[in-house]
Amino acid sequence: MSYRINKSINSPIEFKGLKAQYIGYLGGGLVALLVMFAVLYLIGLAIYLCLLIIGGLGSALFYKVFKLSHRYGEHGLMKYQAKRYLPTYLKFKTRRLFHEKR
Repeated sequence: MSYRINKSINSPIEFKGLKAQYIGYLGGGLVALLVMFAVLYLIGLAIYLCLLIIGGLGSALFYKVFKLSHRYGEHGLMKYQAKRYLPTYLKFKTRRLFHEKR
């Protein structure tokens, strides 16, 4: 089975509908789920319960990452997060900043 990865010039990497950084988010989430499965299994939780928990969280992870990828696109999520840190207005107590000549 072979997968096609779009790597044309000046285009983001796209794999199965995921674009750019969302591939990394999904990979990181899957690694975290693998570690969580190992921890749950080592503390003595039943294997079927571990599989149920990890399966549910994995499904939620895939749903959320694909939803973010389709909603925001390549750079939209970073722009959305950056916009939250912009002030709504600027307040100056003095006009000295605008009167200084350089």
